Amino acid sequence: MTDITFKRPDPITNARKLSIAPMMDWTDRFDRYFLRLLSRNMLLYTEMVTTGALLHGDVERHLEFDRAEHPVACQLGGHNPGDLAHAAKLVKKYGYDEVNLNVGCPSDRVQNGRFGACLMAEPDTVANAVKSMQDAVDLPVTVKHRIGIDDNDHYDYMRNFVETVAKAGCEHFIVHARVAILQGLSPKENRDIPPLKYDFAYRLKQEFPELHISINGGIQTIEDSIEHLNHVDGVMIGRAAYNNPYMLVEADHKIFGDPVDIPSRHDVLRQMYPYVEKELSRGTPLIQITRHLLGVFAGIPGGRKYRRHLSENAYKKESGLEVLETALGFVSEEAAALHPAA
Repeated sequence: MTDITFKRPDPITNARKLSIAPMMDWTDRFDRYFLRLLSRNMLLYTEMVTTGALLHGDVERHLEFDRAEHPVACQLGGHNPGDLAHAAKLVKKYGYDEVNLNVGCPSDRVQNGRFGACLMAEPDTVANAVKSMQDAVDLPVTVKHRIGIDDNDHYDYMRNFVETVAKAGCEHFIVHARVAILQGLSPKENRDIPPLKYDFAYRLKQEFPELHISINGGIQTIEDSIEHLNHVDGVMIGRAAYNNPYMLVEADHKIFGDPVDIPSRHDVLRQMYPYVEKELSRGTPLIQITRHLLGVFAGIPGGRKYRRHLSENAYKKESGLEVLETALGFVSEEAAALHPAA
């Protein structure tokens, strides 16, 4: 790696200590706005956006976001260097802080488009794509990948992939520490069945200390994240943070070193009110926002009534902010305060 020279400063390196994974149907702009209220420092990711969607679809719908979401990265899916360069320019135009290439999704649809995890078998293709994007924009270009695909689950396979892509100029790699089984397992099963091999990411950081290595897969708590940060540069949390978002309120203090300033669950939801009213005035259905808020009171008395009220009422065409206010009333602030972030 001594023949590699990295030249581009990265203003969001600190934010990479903790990030929220790109999750299809989950990390849309409404969810990201909510998550930002829980941590001012962590890096947020969009859902994967394909190059085809940006070349031929509604760019505004795919790339619009609220400036309060910063720092925020856009994940792209694709393999053609020219298409990815064009998409990266759009990402830059819309004001994102990073452009990330998906080399981890194992779904059949993604494979048929020749992107996602199957690209681990084509490190030169990924390297060319990275170089094309870096030549097109002055944003950090990062890659999220698996440790391997199918029977290629040995460390040297991943190492060769990372080394090849790094030589094209990529400095930041996010390692989903599971192999991807491209035939025989569904995307959901690929998130659960292949064993986690965190040691692969740890070893990668040891062998390539000049690279920024983040780890992803099966991470459940802020405490887990702190332990991983003893070995790698960053931690990416996925579904655990979506199902129990309030856990993230401890991140700014415990991971980023900010003074202790932890809002209550009720305070966080009340901070959403102006945003909800603005979106409602734009014609956004309430359910598109509140579906991301269901996990706030998980395990707390009244939480089931809160979730039921939102589920039974937020989908109605006439539903407004009062639906969220009423739901919030089913959980006492005193009861919620007895359950700190976990």
